[in-house]
Amino acid sequence: MANRRTQIQMTPEELDAFLAEQMKVQVATIGKDGTPHLSTLFYAVHDGAVAFWTYGTSQKVVNLRRDPRMTCLVEDGQAYDQLRGATLYGIARILDDLDEVLRVGGKVAARMAGRPEEEFDPSDPQVRAGLEKAGRKRVAVLLDVTRAVTWDHRKLG
Repeated sequence: MANRRTQIQMTPEELDAFLAEQMKVQVATIGKDGTPHLSTLFYAVHDGAVAFWTYGTSQKVVNLRRDPRMTCLVEDGQAYDQLRGATLYGIARILDDLDEVLRVGGKVAARMAGRPEEEFDPSDPQVRAGLEKAGRKRVAVLLDVTRAVTWDHRKLG
């Protein structure tokens, strides 16, 4: 009989679907003194990676420029038998290119608004103007996952 940990792991397809339906990620970076810095952000999936945009001078970006290791937690559920989640370990990529920042920002903004991503297409001049206003001091951050730990307690029956 499989152990409990194996029973509740998500398949890669289940993980992709889970990440596509959630909106918030807890992001942990490593501070200058080695302590964790934790924050919650809205995210999108961009080029297969968990991605968010944030101010380029934010503490998390300062930390990532010094040490690109990052851990992300996405979770859902209120009752024990409904808990699902993924802890994603990896290396952050910081994107400074304005077009890339706006693409990620557009995806995040669309998710936050409950709209299809194509409604926040940065190639549309009107949309681009709004995204540029919000994003001119921002960077995009993508997580290149090296290890994932997942759980879905609904599988316990």
